[in-house]
Amino acid sequence: MRSVRIRILAGLLVLAAVGVGAWQLLPSKGDAKTITVGTTDGVTSLDPAGAYDAGSWALFSNVFQSLLTFAPGGTAPVPDAAKSCAFVRGDLTTYRCELRDGLTFPSGRTMNAEDVKYSFDRILKIKAPVGPASLFGTLGSVDADGMTVTFHLTSPDATFPFKVATGAGSIVDHTAYPAGKLRTGDRVDGTGPYTLTSYTKDRDAVLAPSRHYRGAVSGTGKPVELRYYATPEALNTAWKDKQVEVATDQLPPAVLAGLTPSDPTERVYEADGSETRNLYFNTRAGKPLHEPKVRRAIAWLIDRERLAATVYDGTVDPLYSLIPAGLTGHTASFFDDYPKPDPEKARQLLTQAGVSLPVHFTYGYAEGRGAGKQEGAEIKRELEASGLFKVTLKGYEWTAFQKQWASGKLDAYAVGWVADFPDPDTFGAALVGTGSAMNTGYSSKTVDRLIKDSRRFAERTEADQDFRSVQQTVAQDVPVLPLWQAKEYVVTTEDVGGGQYLSDGTGVFRLWSLTAL
Repeated sequence: MRSVRIRILAGLLVLAAVGVGAWQLLPSKGDAKTITVGTTDGVTSLDPAGAYDAGSWALFSNVFQSLLTFAPGGTAPVPDAAKSCAFVRGDLTTYRCELRDGLTFPSGRTMNAEDVKYSFDRILKIKAPVGPASLFGTLGSVDADGMTVTFHLTSPDATFPFKVATGAGSIVDHTAYPAGKLRTGDRVDGTGPYTLTSYTKDRDAVLAPSRHYRGAVSGTGKPVELRYYATPEALNTAWKDKQVEVATDQLPPAVLAGLTPSDPTERVYEADGSETRNLYFNTRAGKPLHEPKVRRAIAWLIDRERLAATVYDGTVDPLYSLIPAGLTGHTASFFDDYPKPDPEKARQLLTQAGVSLPVHFTYGYAEGRGAGKQEGAEIKRELEASGLFKVTLKGYEWTAFQKQWASGKLDAYAVGWVADFPDPDTFGAALVGTGSAMNTGYSSKTVDRLIKDSRRFAERTEADQDFRSVQQTVAQDVPVLPLWQAKEYVVTTEDVGGGQYLSDGTGVFRLWSLTAL
């Protein structure tokens, strides 16, 4: 999911230690105090068929239901809108779910299997440029019969239940959403733990606990107001001025570096995480970075250690792998092939490629999304210091930025990635598979075969070697260049609890976990 977001390591271990109790550690009914949460992760679309990014999915976690979800710290999906789901044959190509009884949309309609089928069908039919259709590459067809829905896959896919549990699996009312186009407006018709009472794009979303919700979450959350800020600096100002009681995703790096758990006025939750930041290259013919040797030359010039230390004040860790540390298949393939910056090796590759020097290309980034502008300036400096490249930086508003890369207009672009679900597949097919969500134009029969083979293993650790091989190939082809792996930070005032459960690496944003103390 584009930063787009996953936090697994220390946070996951903490939640695993508390076990099922955390799933039920929820506010009780009573005090209707509204908790204010600040974030820079805006919403692309209120329609699940039109959004594949962190800010949108964070909201979807609360206002829609999927058939499955993840318990805090869990690594396997559990039923939510469904009462049960399972593969019906050992070949992992037919997946069937039975819906819970009594799930009702805001209109009063009872949810049935037709709504589920409709929700998946329209994602594939609309195929929005920045939507989640690419996530369901193995979905062939969906059958609905009363309260039973059956998914027919085109090839074995042990990861399909994980994908169903994401924001892409959000179930909509088939009478309220058009089949062939995205729904517009500021309404949401879902069956999640919250109802959306008001929404103003790029400003706020006001959520009230749903009286009709039935699913995996037990208990009732507090009313919440999500406030959206254009930049980390704006979020930090709101935090310091006490306009928000919870700040997440994300405060400026210098502020994060200065947080201390000993401050009695706030609660600070820091955990190792698996959010990654990558530099993507437009590999299409005719583009300045089409030739793999040119992309390898860039790999020889990027100084991740300096990037992490200067731009991010040590709040991120240098990343040398497509798959982050803590997940099955993680390697250091880019460190093995490009252990330290070496301008001479870069020059040799460019000479072999027969390109004119310096190589000119355009680098795009999202304005107001973290330290993207400062990061771009540092990468430009590192590349141009070699005399081998000339980089033109272009910043865009987030939605416009998505459209720029989706239409193939950028030569290179930096995007944060938070996993859709806790499995390395989300760093494979979505980023480097043919037709990937990042639209680099890259296609490798070897990578596609390895990704397909990895999905045959119901026991996911058995896919380890496939993912290692994927990363070795990617390090040579360099359609994407890993930059860093983030830590997870949530800050709350002293009178708000539950911040440690808000986001834990499962892709679920649990606003209902927040409590007023």
